[in-house]
Amino acid sequence: MDKADLETYQAQLDQVELALQSDPSNTELSSLKAELQELIELTKAAIAQQEVAASSSKAETSRKAAHAAAAAAQTKAFVAGDDCLAKYSGDGQWYPARVASVGGSAENRQYSVVFKGYNTTELVNAAQIKPVPPGYVAPAPSAAGKRKLTVAEEEERERKKKKNEKKLEVKAQKAKEQTEKQQTWQKFAKKSEKKGIHIAGVAGTSIFKTPENPLGKVGVTGSGKGMTEVKLPGKHKFDPSLDQDA
Repeated sequence: MDKADLETYQAQLDQVELALQSDPSNTELSSLKAELQELIELTKAAIAQQEVAASSSKAETSRKAAHAAAAAAQTKAFVAGDDCLAKYSGDGQWYPARVASVGGSAENRQYSVVFKGYNTTELVNAAQIKPVPPGYVAPAPSAAGKRKLTVAEEEERERKKKKNEKKLEVKAQKAKEQTEKQQTWQKFAKKSEKKGIHIAGVAGTSIFKTPENPLGKVGVTGSGKGMTEVKLPGKHKFDPSLDQDA
C-alpha cells in the first residue's frame, strides 16, 4: 500500500458519499462507504508504519556508516615511527606508544610498539592500537594514573640500575688509580731533582733531542751512553775459486 492507493480509495469514497446524498436509504452504498473508510484507515496506518521503518533504516545506515568510518580510522595503516595509543596487556588500558616495526599479513597486521615513559616493548594487533585523538595530552610521568610496573619491568629496571652503578664504580676506580700513579711519578721526579738527578722528559725536555749541529745525530738524552757505532758492510769481491760450476 502506498499514497497512490490511498488517493484512489479516497476518490471512491467521495463518489459513494455523493451517491448516498441522492439515495440515503441505499444499504449497499452505506456498506461500501464503511468498507472504504476502513480501508482508508488501514492504508494510512500502513503508510505511517512504512515511513517509520524507512526513517529507522536511514538512521541505522547512517550509524553503520559512522561506525565503519570510525573503524577505518582506528585500523589505519600504521608505519614504523608513528605515534599511537596501544593497549597494554598488563592492565588492558591504553597508553601512548610509538610503532617500532610492522609485520604480519595485510589481513592480520602485527605491530611492535614501545610504550613511552616505560621503554616496554609489546606486540599488538590492529584491534589493540589506534591513532592519537586530536588534542590528546599524554599524562605526566608522575600522574596518579600511571600504571604500575610489572615484576619483569621492575627486575629489568633494577638490573640496569646495578649495571650502571657498577660501571660508575669501575670508572671511579680507574680514575683513582691513574691519579695515584701520577702522584707517585711526580714525587719520584721531585726527589730525583733534589738529589741532582736529571730525568729526561720531566722538566719539559724531550728524551729525543736534535743537536744544533746539522751533522749531529739524534740520541737519547740523559742515557749516559753515546751513539751506537754503525758498521757499513764492505764491498763484495768475486772469488773464481768458489764458483761451483768451475
